[in-house]
Amino acid sequence: MWLALAFVSAALLGFYDVCKKYSLRNNAVIPILFLNTLFCSIIFLPLAFQTPFGGWEMQRYILLKACIVLSSWLLGYIGIKNLPITIVGPINATRPVMVLVGALIIFGERLNLWQWAGVLLAILSFFLLSRSGKKEGIDFKHNRWILCTVGAAVLGAISGLYDKYLMATESGLGLPRLTVQCYYNFYQCIMMGAMLLLIWWPKRKESTPFKWRWNILLISVFLSVADYVYFYSLSLDGALISVVSMVRRSSVLVSFMLGALLFHEKNLRSKAVDLALVLLSMILLWLGQ
Repeated sequence: MWLALAFVSAALLGFYDVCKKYSLRNNAVIPILFLNTLFCSIIFLPLAFQTPFGGWEMQRYILLKACIVLSSWLLGYIGIKNLPITIVGPINATRPVMVLVGALIIFGERLNLWQWAGVLLAILSFFLLSRSGKKEGIDFKHNRWILCTVGAAVLGAISGLYDKYLMATESGLGLPRLTVQCYYNFYQCIMMGAMLLLIWWPKRKESTPFKWRWNILLISVFLSVADYVYFYSLSLDGALISVVSMVRRSSVLVSFMLGALLFHEKNLRSKAVDLALVLLSMILLWLGQ
């Protein structure tokens, strides 16, 4: 059950990435990210009254999660604005490899041979992607947008490990998943509101102007539902954070196909090889499960 929910979350994340890419085209990053956190907070506001607050003893851990996630989002938004989505998606697909290392060290999780094969294919796909990027003039070692995207992936991996610690009943804090999801969105909204007023607003005329687009709202809808399914899957008995995170990155399948259709990106044939390896790694994970 938890693995099936991970795939549902992955599909929703694919649509989320496409809406995010479209919204950020020739648009300001900070206002869009603020609206995303605002809409997510509004979506979860009714649910906040149905879950325990827990006081500072609980909220301090959720506040830390909000800081990690918001840092990842900010770097990720900057990266996806300036890079092809068919490059960004596969980079994010390598995030579970980072989670795997942490899960082995912190939680003592173990994978079987099928799952290890899937992880190794995901690693190989990253190197092939760097080769495809060079055809578009993107040097993975010196491109600042690539560094932003990789930084977002690293912070996202840290967030994934932290999620397991927050909600695991035996090896973690056992916090209610709904409490975590509701309040970390609220904290992010407050932090982004401060950033909007203090950083972007005074210099808004000197930077890329903000343009309202209705798909900005869809960013929050797809993300909120994807996260809800993701947290629920982690709360189920037997859920492996390393596997859930790997499956969740299969969202690249959706974002790649829609990116090819909607944004007419280049070098799709060479990138498709990398995509095929990601897909094969997902299949191996299914076989391992």
